[in-house]
Amino acid sequence: MNRLEQLHSMTTIVADTGDIESIKEYKPIDATTNPSLLLNAAKMPQYVELVKEAIEYGKQHSDEQDKQVNAILDKIAVNFGVEILKIVPGRISTEVDSRLSFNTEETIKRARQIIALYENNGINADRILIKIASTWEGIQAAQQLEREGIHCNLTLLFGMAQAIACGEAGVTLISPFVGRILDWYKKAEGVDSYPASEDPGVLSVSAIYDYFKKFNYKTSVMGASFRNIGEILALAGCDLLTIAPKLMAELQASEEHVPRNLNPEDSKAMDIEKISIDEASFRWMMNEDAMASEKLSEGIRNFTVDTIKLQQYIAQLMQNQAA
Repeated sequence: MNRLEQLHSMTTIVADTGDIESIKEYKPIDATTNPSLLLNAAKMPQYVELVKEAIEYGKQHSDEQDKQVNAILDKIAVNFGVEILKIVPGRISTEVDSRLSFNTEETIKRARQIIALYENNGINADRILIKIASTWEGIQAAQQLEREGIHCNLTLLFGMAQAIACGEAGVTLISPFVGRILDWYKKAEGVDSYPASEDPGVLSVSAIYDYFKKFNYKTSVMGASFRNIGEILALAGCDLLTIAPKLMAELQASEEHVPRNLNPEDSKAMDIEKISIDEASFRWMMNEDAMASEKLSEGIRNFTVDTIKLQQYIAQLMQNQAA
């Protein structure tokens, strides 16, 4: 078996892309999108009809510009999600607008709207994961949504405080960002690279995985944001790994043996201290973790930039239609 097939045997592989053709090629179980991926996919000629249909939906949804734009953004995400779910047998992760990352009630409201859009397309809520940034407010929103049977994927996760708070909230899935952690440490420590076994992102996800298995959290851990296949292979055995098509191709091209590096039985045997988390301790731990604080804020800003770019692209299409 090639390396991708070997990983499939011990880890759920998720496609980190909005490109439907790439998903068809690599046959992942699940798929995940974000504003950056949707922006790129929406500009591809083969998907223009998905975008146009969303624009028509938005026009019919409301006469108020802000509500119209929000409706279009959500409908684009759902349109791509519906097409992806025709290919993957599992779930699609669809993200709530990053500008709501510090607003619990509005996050809950938009998540419900996204689920309703999927259900209007005949998609059961069990096949949807609502992606929410791992702020304190986002985690509280996810806790409420999970109580309603709406499953959540907490994204932009960089530290143990975020992970434990998510586990305590009973969220379905967390997505710690391996590559972005690596980026921060490379810059902070002035190094060009780390061996995979010493990669700060790999070490962070491994520690979160061990903690969750040690204390029997139901929340699944999905390594995300990989920079190279060495990081992916170092996390073989993680509950899920979301991988970009380019890295899937690299894994598929090699048949070298892939050892399992994460195992729940090993984690349960570890001597790990239990940490209690409330809002005050969460905010203090985040304050003490410069990397997690900076990367969370940067991630929200960057997703917002791409959301605004997508809005501008939509506005241009609408102008063209009106001309």
